[in-house]
Amino acid sequence: MKNIRLLLIALLMPIAMMAQVKQNNFEISKSIDIYNSLLRELNLNYVDEINPAELNETAINAMLKEMDPYTVFIPESEIESYKLMTTGEYGGIGALIQYDGEYTRISDPYEGWPAQKAGIQAGDAILSVNGVDTHKKPTDQVSELLKGQPGTEVTIKVKRYGVEKPIEFKLKREKVKIENIPYATVFDNGIGYVSLGSFTKDAANEMKQHLVEMKKNHDLKGFIIDLRGNGGGLMNEAVDIVNLFIPKGKPVVSTKGKSQHAGSVYNTNNQPIDEQVPVAILVDGSSASASEIVAGSIQDYDRGVIIGQRTFGKGLVQNILPLTYNTQMKVTIAKYYIPSGRCIQEIDYSKKGKQKNDTLTSNHSSDTLGKPFKTEAGRTVYEGHGIMPDVKIEPKQYATATAYLYAKNYIFDYATKYVSEHKTIAPAKEFKIDDAIYNDFMAFVKQKGFSYTTESEKKLEELKKKAKSEGYYESISAQLESLETQLKADKENDLTKNRADIEDLLRLEIVGRYYYQVGRIMASLENDPELKEAFSILLDQNRYQSILKP
Repeated sequence: MKNIRLLLIALLMPIAMMAQVKQNNFEISKSIDIYNSLLRELNLNYVDEINPAELNETAINAMLKEMDPYTVFIPESEIESYKLMTTGEYGGIGALIQYDGEYTRISDPYEGWPAQKAGIQAGDAILSVNGVDTHKKPTDQVSELLKGQPGTEVTIKVKRYGVEKPIEFKLKREKVKIENIPYATVFDNGIGYVSLGSFTKDAANEMKQHLVEMKKNHDLKGFIIDLRGNGGGLMNEAVDIVNLFIPKGKPVVSTKGKSQHAGSVYNTNNQPIDEQVPVAILVDGSSASASEIVAGSIQDYDRGVIIGQRTFGKGLVQNILPLTYNTQMKVTIAKYYIPSGRCIQEIDYSKKGKQKNDTLTSNHSSDTLGKPFKTEAGRTVYEGHGIMPDVKIEPKQYATATAYLYAKNYIFDYATKYVSEHKTIAPAKEFKIDDAIYNDFMAFVKQKGFSYTTESEKKLEELKKKAKSEGYYESISAQLESLETQLKADKENDLTKNRADIEDLLRLEIVGRYYYQVGRIMASLENDPELKEAFSILLDQNRYQSILKP
């Protein structure tokens, strides 16, 4: 009887699905007809002239906003920007830019590309591009002006710190390729290290080449993959990177979606490069998507130790679909599942609009656990909240003063000043912030009128207002004024109290001006707690194995 019931369900399911599809198709036709008539009548009757293209894009974006943040409409003008996400390539000058409220400035020229080769420097304020005034234009608009077909010319006029007159540069755009692996090395202790910044085309081949060279030229004691800040990219590159350490024929990730073609299983296809070398993977809250496939698969197969902070939790798969008039849509088509069977997606977007106040909450700030799963060796891992590291390192917390100095560009601006006064500095690993530099920095920020409001000051102000409204202020005013004076005195000492953290940020910014991305990474590794922990684990086989055992 039970088998008959199962057979009936199996037979009836396709009929029910066909009925649902038919109903949805009718609703789509009906909605399109309503939309067309509304836009037509609006164009005919609205008191002022309308821009149908703008209204249409607004309507599309509002509709997709009800889905998830990764399902987006791509107008023709933005297609080149989206190509960068998958290929790591674009036609341009090779520089990062940022907006300061007045002008868009060069924040980081890539070494070896047109901007850096022409002499454009970090801190240069872009006044115009091909004669187009860029004052008050945000970064996306200036970026579009800078990008173009490789081989075409672009004229950029900039204002440089310490130089009275604007400087004009004529550059030829090139096909700029952002490095998947900006830095790789083998440390003196025999540990190999690769900083993997993205998962664009050839990321796995580049990783393979580094690993093979390291094994050939060194007695490799361990291997570190740094995925901190890596927001992901191509899934197949992630699978192939896992395959460097996992045997052929093993599942790495599977996808499940509504449509039949969205469901697939991706296995390792090649013989691994190394199944024995101890592996550590560094992650943080910005490690997402393909980064989580790599970290999660290595964890599920007990092939390496994950170190750092809980990852972002993006277990959704996107595909780019062509639309009419050379537009496209990036749409979420599936969820992905790693070898243990767990999905690491943090937020359930299907509940959007059903939550209280139409908001979706995330438990990412806590260590809440989802459904348990088992690794190959029997360790317990959890679903739904990113990848929980095997060894947790608390993220660095900066004091309010330090964070404000960084966010408001005081550190960036001082580095610009420093470069204008110093032609060279010591090598990236050796450069230090001495007393003379730090005292000069403190004088600089004081001259710039550095000030900020602490949370304590905000709370104290709230208390004063509440005390006045409730009639207690007169009796406690002396204590409140004393507390305010004490806070002010402590605050004036913040630059001295937090010198170590401020020094680190200053050092990285200044080193980056002379040695670019590679130098900044090298300098950042000098006082890196996650890296030190990885060294400790990889060089202690007993500890390494004890972490990977149930």
